[in-house]
Amino acid sequence: MGVAISDVYQSMTVGGNGQPAAEFDPFTFGVPAYAAAREGEEQRNRLVATAASFRELLAQNAAEADRTRRVPEPVIDALAAAGLFKITVPQRYGGHQADVRTVIDVAATLAESCGSTAWVVTLINTVAIAVGMLPEQAQDEVFGADPEARVAGVFAPRGESRRADGGFRVSGQWFYGSGSLHADWVMVGFPLVDDNGDPAGFGLGLIPHTDYEVKDTWFVTGMRGSGSNAIAADDVFIPDRRILPVGGAINGQFPTEFKDETLYRSAFHPAFTLVLTGAQLGMGRAALKHVVDLAGKRTIANTIYTRQRDSVGFQLQIADAAALIDTAHLHVYRAAADIDEAARLGKYPSYPLRARIRSDAARAATCVKDALDLLITAHGAGSFAESSPIQRMWRDSNIALRHGTLVPPATREIYGKALLGFSVDENITKLL
Repeated sequence: MGVAISDVYQSMTVGGNGQPAAEFDPFTFGVPAYAAAREGEEQRNRLVATAASFRELLAQNAAEADRTRRVPEPVIDALAAAGLFKITVPQRYGGHQADVRTVIDVAATLAESCGSTAWVVTLINTVAIAVGMLPEQAQDEVFGADPEARVAGVFAPRGESRRADGGFRVSGQWFYGSGSLHADWVMVGFPLVDDNGDPAGFGLGLIPHTDYEVKDTWFVTGMRGSGSNAIAADDVFIPDRRILPVGGAINGQFPTEFKDETLYRSAFHPAFTLVLTGAQLGMGRAALKHVVDLAGKRTIANTIYTRQRDSVGFQLQIADAAALIDTAHLHVYRAAADIDEAARLGKYPSYPLRARIRSDAARAATCVKDALDLLITAHGAGSFAESSPIQRMWRDSNIALRHGTLVPPATREIYGKALLGFSVDENITKLL
C-alpha cells in the first residue's frame, strides 16, 4: 500500500541544527531545529484536521467559486463556524492565536481542494495578526464588539491623506482586496503626513464596512474565487488608535499593550509574505496526487505506453515535480520556524535573515509553479479541460506567484544585496 502524498507533507517537520533566528549567519546552511517548531503542535494538528474535514465541501464548490468570482457563502459560513477565520485572533477574544506555521499548514490543506478559498482564509487571518498589533482599544472595537469579525486588507500604500484632529482623513482605492467580499472591516495602507502635509512614512488604517465600498474589479484568469476586488473610501476619518505605523512595525515596534502575546511580535513583513505560500504548497500537493492517481489509467499518445506510469520519461517528470514540491516545503518550513522562534524569544530577526525569508517565500512559490508546469505537461492535453481540477490549480498558482511581495527577481536582488553587505538603506525596498 502506498503512502498518501498529503500525509507525507503534513508530517514534515524541521530538523537538524541551527542558530537562533536573531543571530542568523547567511553562510550557514541547513534547516534549524527551533523550539517553536514543536510548540503549539497539538493546536496546529487540530486546526489542520478541521481544515481537512472540509475537503469534499471545498472540492464540490471550487468550480462555482471560479465561475462566480467569489467563495460561495455556504462555504464561508461553514469555515467561520469551525473557527478557521479565527486562527490568528487573540485568545482574549476567543481566537486561536496560533503561529505562522499553523496559518501556512491550514491554508495548504484547504488549497488541496480550492486555492481561492485557501487564499481568502489566509488573507483574513493575516490581517488579523496586524489588528493584534494595534492598541487594545482598537482591538476592542473590532473583536471586542464582534469576536466573529473578519478583516480584509491591502497593505500597499495608496491613496491620499491629511492630518485631522486625533487621526487622518483618507481617500483612495486599494487593489487587490482579497476576502473583502466577506469582511466586516478592512485595513488599508496610506501615506502618513505631518501637519504641513509633508510625508512621514505610511500606516495601515482600520475602516469599518460602513465607511468603504467594494468595487467589482476582479476579472482575472486565476485565483478568481478570491474576489480580490478594489476597496474604495472617500474622505474617511481613521483615528490614530486604529493606525499601525509601518516604519515602527518593520523594526519590531508594535503599539499593542500585550507584549507577552508571541504572535503579535512576529517579524512584520517576513510573516506577511511567507503566509502567502501556504496555498501554493497545497495546490502543488494536490496536483501531484491527481497526476499520480490517474497515471495507471491514461496513455501516452503516439507511443507504446498504454499506461503513463510505465514510461521512464513520465517517471522522471513525476520525480522532478515531487522534488520541486519538497523543496518548496523545506524553504517554507525553515522560514516559518525562523519567524516563530524569533517571536517566541522576543528577538527581531536580523536584516539578512529577513531578506532570506522573503527570498525563501518567492523561491517556494516558484518551485510549485515549476512543478505544476511539469505535471500538467506529463498529464497531457486533457489537463486543460474545464472539468480538470489541475488546470485551475495551474492558473491559481501562476496568479498567486505574481503577488507584489513575491516577485522573484526583486526578492533575489534584495537577498543578493543583503549577502553582499549592502545595508537596509541601500537596498531596493524598505519593506523588510
